[in-house]
Amino acid sequence: MSTLVVIPARYGSTRFEGKPLADILGKPMIVHVWERARAARTPDHVIVATDDERVKDAVETHGGEAVLTARDHPTGTDRIAEVARATEHEIIINVQGDEPLLEPGMVDEVAILLRDDPRADMATLMMPIASEEEFKNPNVVKVVVDAAGYALYFSRAPIPYPRVAGVLHPHGHIGIYGYRRDFLLTFTGLAPTPLERAESLEQLRALEHGYRIRVAATRWLYAGVSVDTPDDIEVVRTILARATSR
Repeated sequence: MSTLVVIPARYGSTRFEGKPLADILGKPMIVHVWERARAARTPDHVIVATDDERVKDAVETHGGEAVLTARDHPTGTDRIAEVARATEHEIIINVQGDEPLLEPGMVDEVAILLRDDPRADMATLMMPIASEEEFKNPNVVKVVVDAAGYALYFSRAPIPYPRVAGVLHPHGHIGIYGYRRDFLLTFTGLAPTPLERAESLEQLRALEHGYRIRVAATRWLYAGVSVDTPDDIEVVRTILARATSR
């Protein structure tokens, strides 16, 4: 099945204006993300979808491919859907534009989940939660799955509640998504749902409408550092500088 990775990159940000162009060791952050996605084995094509000519120019200057999309998309998923409408790729993978430490193998894991499971409309990843602090942190999205590996629920709350200790190990959600193209176009046409609005988690819209999200624990080490503020850029610079000096 042909696979397209789309990296949504909006220039404007309430917390970090121009975030995609933030310099990390001599290259804009969005270029690091594009290079990481390109290093995956399964995608046939990787493209950045942006609302700003400056981001497009930066990607193309470094040998990447980018397209301009509408400025008024409410979410990155809607931006990706605009690109998906113009393609015939069967699987569309959403790689967030603020993940310069993305492990390329995770892209492959998501693509393979959809290729191997025709019942799944979406696919995503999870990883064990490392600490009690992380478990209680509302910024760490938790996920619980059924016996077949389909998502039962995603929440900012600590789930499953450990009434009996040691029965289950909690897992955090990793924000990389795969969609079947037809489902993605359907999904973005659905109105936001009550659980989605309450938790501010877009994937709950799919569950509330009865669609299946396949979830698997990643086999890769994941730094879990996404860039939301200028301080996060400094953390990423330090991690990458240490990695390149080895």
